[in-house]
Amino acid sequence: MSDLKGKVAIVTGASKGIGAGIAKKLAAAGAAVAVNYASSREGAERVVADIKVNGGKAIAVKGDVAKAADVRRLFEETRSAFGRVDVLVNNAGIYHFQPLEDITEDEFHLQFNTNVLGTILAAKEAAKHFGPDGGSIINISSVASEQAVPTATVYSATKGAVDTLTRVLAAELGPRKIRVNAIAPGGVETEGTHAAGVIGSDFEKDMVARTALGRLGQPDDIARIAVFLASDAAAWVTGERLTASGGYH
Repeated sequence: MSDLKGKVAIVTGASKGIGAGIAKKLAAAGAAVAVNYASSREGAERVVADIKVNGGKAIAVKGDVAKAADVRRLFEETRSAFGRVDVLVNNAGIYHFQPLEDITEDEFHLQFNTNVLGTILAAKEAAKHFGPDGGSIINISSVASEQAVPTATVYSATKGAVDTLTRVLAAELGPRKIRVNAIAPGGVETEGTHAAGVIGSDFEKDMVARTALGRLGQPDDIARIAVFLASDAAAWVTGERLTASGGYH
């Protein structure tokens, strides 16, 4: 694959899970990749090492996407290393499920700061750094923005906001040749779903039963779509939310 040869991509929250899968796939398609992480330096360095051993280019950059100074530094370090920025994948996200009576102000702000404010701050910085040929911003949403998942009140609200800002930013940035799209995964097997106890649970069984293709997704399933949206093959695609759920209903 060489769809992204000569391009430079930033993937937020890329030390594991879907973000790591996207970073590796973008690199395999020819892009140099900045692997952003908030806390897991070891995980980010593993992703970078995997990319390099397969002939790609990558760096790990620490930063909290909910902090404007960190986001500015993320882009500056990427440009310093690779000379440009062409693609942003807003993957960094937090999900905590709790019943309504357990939701607190702190929990609300924690998820909205990362999932929504972080997406806005990174998109703002990307728009400054993209060149005259524009670029591609890919936001990671979720089927939870449209499906009624009990106990996912705050998380679902953040992803509904991501869907909306995807459409708004596509309209605002289109004249600058910047495309903005969202991918909405269904259930995906990651380190996070394992740690949360989803794998092997009744919740997983219910998700699989409601998925036409009869399994949970894997990070690669989402990553391949990200490569498409980042590439010139998607040059006429903007303001869209692509559901990647294996037919989850």
